Amino acid sequence: MRAPTLAARSTGATQADRRAPERSAGERIELLGVELLDANRSTVEAFRRLARKLGVQIGWHYLLDLSWTAAVLRESSAVDVLDAGAGLGLMQWWLAEQGARVISADRQNRQELPFRFRARYRVSGLRQEDLLSPASSLATRLKDGSVSAGPRAASALRALAGWFLAWAAPKARGKIALYHQDLSSLVDVADGSLDAVVAISSLEHNTPEALPRVVHELQRILRPGGRIIATLAAAETQDWFHQPSRGWCYTEASLRRLFSLGHTVPSNYAGYKSLMARLRGSAELRQGLAPFHFASGESGMPWGKWDPAYQPVGVVKIKEGGPA
Repeated sequence: MRAPTLAARSTGATQADRRAPERSAGERIELLGVELLDANRSTVEAFRRLARKLGVQIGWHYLLDLSWTAAVLRESSAVDVLDAGAGLGLMQWWLAEQGARVISADRQNRQELPFRFRARYRVSGLRQEDLLSPASSLATRLKDGSVSAGPRAASALRALAGWFLAWAAPKARGKIALYHQDLSSLVDVADGSLDAVVAISSLEHNTPEALPRVVHELQRILRPGGRIIATLAAAETQDWFHQPSRGWCYTEASLRRLFSLGHTVPSNYAGYKSLMARLRGSAELRQGLAPFHFASGESGMPWGKWDPAYQPVGVVKIKEGGPA
């Protein structure tokens, strides 16, 4: 028997969250307007609480991305989910708290996942090398020749205590398997094995030439009727590269081409200018900028200066062959 679906198990949505904004349950391209913050208020606050618990900073528009993705997931019966380009981001941990079985794929090596994540979640490596065992991690610390013997031993003792606390702590319902792999070649994930793929502001870090291959690979691992639910950066009239965040901003036409979405798939790009104006005027997002934005010019909001250069857009692509 399969586990209950996210739609059945999620407790973060109020009746108002499920009711607004009105949207089709099918494929779509949707610029993520700031009204999502109020429409999905309880989910937004749930992600904020989770971020505080885990010590994860939230990118300037990620509350829009995360709450929209959570709402789309509730429309489906997703249990087995790939978080594509997950890093240490919030979506994978939220999914595990809803009871999902998650494969967390990223080019970033997360072998030595911090204890604060292991203490709350049942985490493994999809392959042995994707997550170090306590013994392997301890051996690595003890052999670190760049640190003198005393500090090295102290680090090992702290690690040992952390491992014990992580082992003893109660865990979320779901499971997470870390996978250190490029999204264009998910060789350890079987064809048609997953219900959904989520990607929170990660796919735009692929070039326009490389992204179709990634989308094809994400489609391969989905069951018929499964969904790619991705947020990216939007461009109004021409694709362009945002150097500070090292990501591409895509037009509606490019998104239709890259995700093979026909002209009948609904889009709200006609409201680009007005949605962008409301985004720029959002006091909630402006006042909530994470500290990392102020520490660097290499982010979506360089040096913490509130000046949105793009807006987020959500894409839903459904694999053919599911129930009508």
